Amino acid sequence: MKDAVLELRGVTKEFSAAGRILHILRGVQLSVRAGESLAIQGPSGSGKSTLLGLMAGLERPSSGDILYRGESLTNWDEEKIAHWRRTSVGFIFQNFRLVESLTALENVMLPLEIRGDDEVRARKEAAGALDALGLKSRAEHFPNQLSGGEQQRVAIARAYAHKPAVIFADEPTGSLDRETASSVMESLLSIRAGAATALILVTHDPDVAAKLDRTLILERGAFA
Repeated sequence: MKDAVLELRGVTKEFSAAGRILHILRGVQLSVRAGESLAIQGPSGSGKSTLLGLMAGLERPSSGDILYRGESLTNWDEEKIAHWRRTSVGFIFQNFRLVESLTALENVMLPLEIRGDDEVRARKEAAGALDALGLKSRAEHFPNQLSGGEQQRVAIARAYAHKPAVIFADEPTGSLDRETASSVMESLLSIRAGAATALILVTHDPDVAAKLDRTLILERGAFA
């Protein structure tokens, strides 16, 4: 697909355990367009998190190919993949993964400073991202001073602050109650509306999946 930001061609993933080969993913085919939002659902053990890790370059496929804007990730060395993750990828996790010793603003500044932005620019961009999510008044608070929903909004701001091409979200509302989860998803989709960022989200929640452009079901390592 010409406008695909990320593409998987016949991707498999196998592990060896107790003398047996475990087939986690089986010939996965997938194209994600720039700016598209995609939900991936499936039962526990279907390979969702493994698939997300492969697409993010955290693991290598056993066979097949993963392409970013037409260029094969499987041909990149670790240094190039790490640079790609720093500059072009954002992550949102179920357990937020904020640095407890940093304020909300400093947490959002992290990927910008890692990318190489100076402190003044990083602070300005991070403050803008927090403001867009209604967290301006919480910028100087530490994670333990924020509610679960506020912490996840900070994590969303951090993921979007450096304007990545792709964001991977692994059960981003899984640890939140339903009302807070709905509010957080509205925040995620509102900040995404102003970006040309592809969002690939793993979730068990059909209500969350329904808010995205399309949904794919992973069963026994392949899309149903």
